[in-house]
Amino acid sequence: MEKIDIAIVGTGITGLAVSAFLCELDKSIFVLEKNENFGQESSSRNSEVVHAGIYYPQQSMKAKYCVEGNRLIYEICAKNGISYKKLGKLIAASEESEIEKLDALLEKGKANGVEGLRIIAKDEIRKLEPNVNAAAALLSPNTGIVDTHNLMKYFYTKAKDQGVEFVFNSGVNAINKKGEEYVVTVRDTDRTDFSFLTRVLINCAGLNSDKIAEMAGIDINKAGYSLNYCKGQYFRVGGLKSQMIKHLIYPVPDEKEISLGIHATPDLGGGLRLGPDAQYIEREQANYIVDESKKDYFAKRAAKLLPFIDSEDLTADTAGIRPKLQGPQSGFRDFVLAHEKHRGFKGLINLIGIDSPGLTAAPALAKEVLEIVKELL
Repeated sequence: MEKIDIAIVGTGITGLAVSAFLCELDKSIFVLEKNENFGQESSSRNSEVVHAGIYYPQQSMKAKYCVEGNRLIYEICAKNGISYKKLGKLIAASEESEIEKLDALLEKGKANGVEGLRIIAKDEIRKLEPNVNAAAALLSPNTGIVDTHNLMKYFYTKAKDQGVEFVFNSGVNAINKKGEEYVVTVRDTDRTDFSFLTRVLINCAGLNSDKIAEMAGIDINKAGYSLNYCKGQYFRVGGLKSQMIKHLIYPVPDEKEISLGIHATPDLGGGLRLGPDAQYIEREQANYIVDESKKDYFAKRAAKLLPFIDSEDLTADTAGIRPKLQGPQSGFRDFVLAHEKHRGFKGLINLIGIDSPGLTAAPALAKEVLEIVKELL
């Protein structure tokens, strides 16, 4: 049986970033992916926003890794010719009663180390965005957008060029602990199984990360690792109206909602999207179909801040699914980045519930995984 140093499960943005950071260790590394190419699920079906780190509780992993990841992503993109735009974001209050919430977000963002935040009044909003209707806004200059595909391609190419072996069309079928190592069994498209032994197993399996942890022997219910699927849909704004804003425009988040609210995101191609909404679904119902009947709902929500939007302007764009630890009735849940040695699984590193701001946080999460692996090998 072949023996390697490190196996990584999953080639979304997190798994790819981990592979790119770990390739510098000069160890044998396999990266396993059940799909035919990298980034086929959540990582290619999102807003492509580089978040600043405003919304998350102080000292949380989401706050820490988002703020660090924001800096790292811009640095990586600038050095490697990956397209991005630091557009800036307005979290806009549609009415006076929401301004108090902006003040709270400002303090939370500052506590998390987000730089450049400030509240702006109606007159300044009009200068920056004459087509936005808002009583006040929190301006976040470090929020932007990134070419997610080429960022993932950069991580993939960097790792592959350093000898990391990517194995596509190969889903993990079984994981068995053998001493302080793991026997990983993979099934390929011919339904043929092959097994190998690894010293370190890193679970970056996104929507299936709880199942991979369970395969490895973790009691996911006891650990609190069971995932909830939350679907989000996007609509595209057509015609000249797609050119009517320059910043990312977000509503003030409602604590009763399960997402940041339907926001307006200019993209690198010069278009404009609205979304996502948020709806919990059962795993077996998972699909990427956009419900076109939601057009009126999207237009109505967007028109509070963007009064020029009509439902006739919208066409169905895409949908994505978030792997949430937070359930419909539960409060904030943080990322899981855990070396499971305290549960008796030395060498098993789980990254579970990497929903938003997972794209932004990816290089910072990978940097942390690198430090853990250095201590193991």
